[in-house]
Amino acid sequence: MQTRRVVTGHDQAGKSVIKWDSEIADKPGRERFSRVDLWATKTLPVRLTDEDPAAWTFGTTVAGGCVFRICRYEPGVAERWHRTDSIDYGVVISGEIDMQVDAGEVHLKAGDVVVQQGTMHNWVNRGTAPCLIAFILIATEGGAATGW
Repeated sequence: MQTRRVVTGHDQAGKSVIKWDSEIADKPGRERFSRVDLWATKTLPVRLTDEDPAAWTFGTTVAGGCVFRICRYEPGVAERWHRTDSIDYGVVISGEIDMQVDAGEVHLKAGDVVVQQGTMHNWVNRGTAPCLIAFILIATEGGAATGW
């Protein structure tokens, strides 16, 4: 999966400019799963810099920051159960997928939005086409939620 990433900013005179315009390749993942990390920040609120996070190495999230990621779940993927240490805003771009949680399952399709609050979950693609989901993962205080 290749994704074009266009990043804007300002030059020293304050004029708006294109900082980066490049193809970002996916990162190796588990079988039938890949992801492209398009942008990340190290802090919240965000501090605007000229540093390109495409060269950073990080896991699911960046402690104290956020990650913008696109995930591709191929047909037949039975992702692994996991809990993130973030609040995740996801938009299904294309395809369909089932999100499993401890107390059940929900079917998501293109255009649906999911908000995960540090939830234990699993992704399963029972369809015949890949499912693409764009996520913004924002680090939370104290890690994964354990209840209200």
